[in-house]
Amino acid sequence: MSVRVQSEPFDPGKELSQFSRLVSGAGAIVTFTGVVRDEDGTLNHMMIEHYPAMTGPAIEAIEKEAIGRWNLSASLVIHRYGALSPGDQIMMVATASRHRAHAFAAAEFLMDYLKSRAPFWKKEFTADGAYWVTAKDEDEDALKRW
Repeated sequence: MSVRVQSEPFDPGKELSQFSRLVSGAGAIVTFTGVVRDEDGTLNHMMIEHYPAMTGPAIEAIEKEAIGRWNLSASLVIHRYGALSPGDQIMMVATASRHRAHAFAAAEFLMDYLKSRAPFWKKEFTADGAYWVTAKDEDEDALKRW
């Protein structure tokens, strides 16, 4: 079980390879990599801020819940902070379990909760100015299924 909050870029292929070598007894490994998107073509970059004393423990608590609910044999959460441009990897989740349904469900749970509950603050810098990203109703609604 591993949580990393970092400013440095990561290589999803390398991370998956390392994660896979450490997993034993799993029948499924599921990964998801989130990428900074530019929905309307005006995003210059995004600044992600966090408070380390809050962020690590909050993500570790979310990961711990996923491990318990789906009996994961391993998990990995990487989340970046700092200045990120469109196309940059922003986060990665990997889960391993004896059964694929558990690995998929745990990965989706982690992604939903990271999106809505991890203490990150995002500010987008666009051609029209800068603004803080606010919570979206659909992200909150996604939590209701858990």
